[in-house]
Amino acid sequence: MLVLSCPYKLRLLEGMLRKNLPQAIVVHGAVMNINRGNPVHHEVIVDSWPEFKVVLTRPSKEIVTDPSDMYSNVYGAFYQDLDAYRRLVKDTDAVNWDHTFHLFGTQEGIPEATEDAAAAKQTKLSVTPHFLYVLSHPNKLPTGRVEPGFRLSSLNSSNVDLLNETWPYGRNEQSRRYLAKMIQHFPSSAILNQEGQPISWTSMDLFGTQAHGYTLPAFRGKGYLAITSKALSMQAYNAGYPLYGFVVLKNNTMQNVLEKGGYQKVSELSYLCFNDTS
Repeated sequence: MLVLSCPYKLRLLEGMLRKNLPQAIVVHGAVMNINRGNPVHHEVIVDSWPEFKVVLTRPSKEIVTDPSDMYSNVYGAFYQDLDAYRRLVKDTDAVNWDHTFHLFGTQEGIPEATEDAAAAKQTKLSVTPHFLYVLSHPNKLPTGRVEPGFRLSSLNSSNVDLLNETWPYGRNEQSRRYLAKMIQHFPSSAILNQEGQPISWTSMDLFGTQAHGYTLPAFRGKGYLAITSKALSMQAYNAGYPLYGFVVLKNNTMQNVLEKGGYQKVSELSYLCFNDTS
């Protein structure tokens, strides 16, 4: 197991991972952000170099101050050899099983291998499958118009409480800190009303995922989320990021929205593994 910290090697790794999209899309996004200033202090683990079989991204140990913080304790995984991934998460200290965390992977075998490791560590792991949707170019997205007096802008720190209250996984202090970091460090797009308050928004996370999309109930049905998504997609595309998002299997509404917008569903499922130490 190696912590890959050399900037030159990390740039090489980014190019290698790009050749393995979409399977490597999560770790590729994390490595891109690490190579562009590493604003949330993540690091890269490989089983070997340069002929690696596994790449794992994780929070740097010095910034993990709360073992229960599932929002900050997040991992991304990509493998070229499933047995090598199994050994890395089970037989090394690459993953801190004493912490509550999320681990994202976009390949078959990751949930079973991670569950085996969790069982060996005598901890509880739950797995939620997702569909991965990718977009080749933001021009495929529909173009909409906002009401007179509204304007397209971005989120800022004063909007954190609104995001935290409307996010289904939020409404606590840990989620508030997480969202504040995402707003501060990563691109976002929002439609603001006459008072300058967001009524619809989309933001990017540390994996380069388009996430946290929401429209206030009073403004739904106007295509505003598509407008913010396209604006954010243009920012991401121009910066070299792949365009993608995850949708849980039961969310047929969002699946239809993405497919009508030109997104393509990847046949292989993606997985969110949640280690709960509470």
